[in-house]
Amino acid sequence: MPSGILGTALTGLMAFQRSMQTSSNNIANVNTDGYSRQSTNLETAPTTFSNGNYIGNGVNVSNVTRSYDQFISNNVRTSASTLGDADRFQTMTAQVNNLMANPKTGMANAMKSFFTSVNAVARDPTSPAVRQAMITESSTLTTQFNSVSTQLETLRGQNNAYMQTNVDSINSLTQNIADLNNKISAATRGGGTQFPHELLDQRDQLLAKLSENIDISTLARPDGSVDVFIGQGQALISGDSRSQLSLGSSTTDPMQKNVLMNSYDVSGQFASGSLAGTVKFRDQVLDPAQQQLGLVAAGLGISFNEVHKQGVDLNGVAGKEMFTFQPSEIPVYANNSNPGGGVKVTFDRATLNQLRASDYRLDYNAGAYSLTRLTDNSKVMFPTGGLPTTVDGMTITELAEPSGAASFMIRPTYQAAKNITATITDPKEIAASASTAPAEGNNANALVLANLETQSTLIDGKTFSQSYQQMVARVGTSANAASVSLSAQKALNSQAMEARANFAGVNLDEEAANLIKFQNAYQASSQVVAISRTLFDSLLGAIR
Repeated sequence: MPSGILGTALTGLMAFQRSMQTSSNNIANVNTDGYSRQSTNLETAPTTFSNGNYIGNGVNVSNVTRSYDQFISNNVRTSASTLGDADRFQTMTAQVNNLMANPKTGMANAMKSFFTSVNAVARDPTSPAVRQAMITESSTLTTQFNSVSTQLETLRGQNNAYMQTNVDSINSLTQNIADLNNKISAATRGGGTQFPHELLDQRDQLLAKLSENIDISTLARPDGSVDVFIGQGQALISGDSRSQLSLGSSTTDPMQKNVLMNSYDVSGQFASGSLAGTVKFRDQVLDPAQQQLGLVAAGLGISFNEVHKQGVDLNGVAGKEMFTFQPSEIPVYANNSNPGGGVKVTFDRATLNQLRASDYRLDYNAGAYSLTRLTDNSKVMFPTGGLPTTVDGMTITELAEPSGAASFMIRPTYQAAKNITATITDPKEIAASASTAPAEGNNANALVLANLETQSTLIDGKTFSQSYQQMVARVGTSANAASVSLSAQKALNSQAMEARANFAGVNLDEEAANLIKFQNAYQASSQVVAISRTLFDSLLGAIR
């Protein structure tokens, strides 16, 4: 241990040289992303007891620390996660809103034009021109239903691509964080008090980027590594090991992707992050919009067919279906683990006003079936009820009994807009006449067809137009709320980043002042060295 005037001065030289080196490093990294300002911490060197007194022995460098606050770092990650969620949700919801509300791409004008052509036939049932116009409008209507459904499917594909990008990004980031954990724990010194600051900064920056994709929580270890958790406490990173995320297709719809971790579905366990935004958009906006669109298509097509078949065309033949659905049966998806069995589901014309924009899960156990409406998870058919049965506008029939517990997914409206087609191409086949009156010049059935536009045909007593506008309003409300939320989250994220910059960022004015302070202290210590040398030379001269 150095002692005396010279030794004390040398400790000062070493300490202030280290302090200037730290300030120089701060200045050099003033524009480095994620860099945290470093400080040289000094402490008094142990004193020496001599001649009844404790004599000071200078200064030691106790540690070089970085400016770090756990609360600020957590706030940065949280704000980044909520911003990623809001940004993705707003971007995708706005596209659905633009599609549905736009008069050129939505269904409002197509339905209005179709019923306008039906009214024209009712006014002049024998006119070939107005009959041809109705045929054209029916084809245009179904084409528009198909087009909107296709565009929703395109958005679904885009959303799936975003999910895959998020998963790939998360896997890459977790690998890098796990590698840094290994490096940090290997480089930690002094019983966990001396850490490699540049590696800690790199890891914090990667954790912030990871938070943009998915909400996380962290737990620090004594060796400097951190464990990262997602969802309900699943370990994404544990030391230098990690779990990998992947996408898997739903058993009911290959286009619907689920997020898997160790083969376990964790799609619904994310509170925020852009990955959560994609899942929330799909579940809260895209799926309901597609189902509601299908409800309108199914309700219009089925109810129109029922009235049309009650009339007579110009050939004196009973009217046939103007719209068909291919396939005609409601899609049913059997769970991959089912031990056989099968069911058939069709639309029930008599209870069409009970049809809902929802998926259903049909469960079989111990010889009994139960049906759950998935929009509200309510039981609509209990185990005491058997098959066949009619519920919510559907007729469910058993084709083969399962040999054990089984489950089926029923999607009555999901693909209806995609599957609807106009089948009548001959204007003479429009059944405008009532079946009880001569076909020529009779418009009784055409009037009933025209009145369907204003009848409360669908669930909750809504017309086709009202049901569609309800969907447009719901999507528009979601889009507006998403825009407001995005603006708020941008402001919160900016505040969090500013708080970090104020606490951990490099201030050039402050560093310049520190350099002058350390320079003066260094020069003063060097002056003490010079004086001690002079004193030592004088002492040697006296001895000679």
